Amino acid sequence: MSRKAVVLLNLGGPDTLEAVQPFLFNLFNDRAILSLPLPFRTLLAFILAKRRTKEAQEIYAQLGGGSPILANTHLQAKALENILGQDWRVFIAMRYWHPLINETIREIKAYSPTEIILVPLYPQFSTTTTASSFREWQHVTQKEGFHVPTRRLCCYPHQKGFIEANCKLIQQTLGDEKRPYRVLFSAHGLPERIIKKGDPYQSHVELTAKAIATQLGLKDFSVCYQSKVGPLKWLTPSIDEEIKRAGQELKGVVIVPLSFVSEHSETLVELDVQYQVFAYAQKVPFYLRVPTVGTHPLFIDGLAQMIKIVGSEVTSGVASFKCASQFTQCLCRGK
Repeated sequence: MSRKAVVLLNLGGPDTLEAVQPFLFNLFNDRAILSLPLPFRTLLAFILAKRRTKEAQEIYAQLGGGSPILANTHLQAKALENILGQDWRVFIAMRYWHPLINETIREIKAYSPTEIILVPLYPQFSTTTTASSFREWQHVTQKEGFHVPTRRLCCYPHQKGFIEANCKLIQQTLGDEKRPYRVLFSAHGLPERIIKKGDPYQSHVELTAKAIATQLGLKDFSVCYQSKVGPLKWLTPSIDEEIKRAGQELKGVVIVPLSFVSEHSETLVELDVQYQVFAYAQKVPFYLRVPTVGTHPLFIDGLAQMIKIVGSEVTSGVASFKCASQFTQCLCRGK
C-alpha cells in the first residue's frame, strides 16, 4: 500500500524568550549563512547570537513571547492534508528550531512511508533557505541510515495558486481605494555576494512580483528588500528607500510580503509596526499591508497540485520552468 509523507520545510522560530539565543545560534551556525570554516563559524555564531538576543527578545515579546510560525505552519499542514486525502500525511520540519529535521524524521519513521516529498515553504529558491534545508535533510537521513525514496520540490516563484492567492489578498486589502498608491513587493533581503555566487533568489523574487503585477494590471509597483543586518552590501532598493520615495511623491503604499507564506516577526512587527511608523513619519498618505497567503485555499490547492506532479528527484513547481544557466546554485537550472 502506498503511504506518502509530505514534509513542509520552514525556518522555524523561538517559542519562548529563553529560546531566542539558541535559535539565533542555530541560524548563524549554518554554513549557508556564515561561510566560515569550523570552529570559527561556531565561535562567531555564538558572539552574534548573544549580541542580538536582547533586541530579538524585545521583538518576540510583542508577539506574546514567541514566534507564531509553528502554529501557522500546523494550520497549513492540516489544510494541505485535507486536500491530499487518504494515504497522505503532512509533517513539519524546521531548520533552526523545533521540530528540527532529526525530530521530524523520527516521526516519519513511525509512519513508515513508501515515499517522501520535501516541500519548502520558500516559493523563491535560495541557497540560504531551500538548499540549506535540503542539505540538512540529507545529512540527518544519512547519519541515521534512513533511506526512503525522496523527491524534492525546488521552487514555485510564479505557480498559479500562489500568484492567485496573492492577487486576491491584494484586492481585498485595497477594497475600493481610489487615492494614488504604489505597491511595494517586499522580500527578505540577502547580501549581494550570495547572489553574485549564482543564487537565483533575486531573479525569483522579481518573477513573482511580475506575475502578480501582470495579473492585476498594476502600473505602479516596486520590488524592495527588508530585514538587513550587518555591514555587508545587501540587495537594493531597501524598503526604507521605497517608502521614503513614496512619501516624497505623496503616494500611499501597499506592502505585499511576497517571500513569506506565513505571518511571523518580519511581517507582524517589522512591517506592521516599525515600517508603518516610519511610513507616516515620511508623510506617506496611507499604509496598507497585505496578509501572507497562509492557508488561503488557492495557495493550499496550488501546493497540493505541485506535490502530486513532482515526478523526479528535484522538480520545479511550475511545469518546464528552469533557471537561466548563470544561476549556478539553482537545483533546476537549464543547460
